[in-house]
Amino acid sequence: PASSLKREMRNLSEECNLEPVTVSMAYVYFEKLVLQGKLNKQNRKLCAGACVLLAAKISSDLRKHEVKHLIDKLEERFRFNRRDLIGFEFTVLVALELALYLPENQVLPHYRRLTQQS
Repeated sequence: PASSLKREMRNLSEECNLEPVTVSMAYVYFEKLVLQGKLNKQNRKLCAGACVLLAAKISSDLRKHEVKHLIDKLEERFRFNRRDLIGFEFTVLVALELALYLPENQVLPHYRRLTQQS
């Protein structure tokens, strides 16, 4: 289910030292895909991975080797091929209509929950 995937997204993000705001953005992207009916059994891990990757790229100043490290981690944790992930990143971008900068009110609820948990 989506909740266990979100937990995976959070754990992985923490391992890669991503900020809570980045995780929050990834959650919003992920939920938008869920609402659009884009998720199925085959692609949901790719969806989750691509959401984390996009959020990390847009919200923080990940250096090249850190992006590579994140992709390695995603590949290992969600057991998919990086080529599929990179391809899926574009699919997610299109599904989100390239709207990666999110209004604060979409990000804040997740952010609050994440920061209160830790």
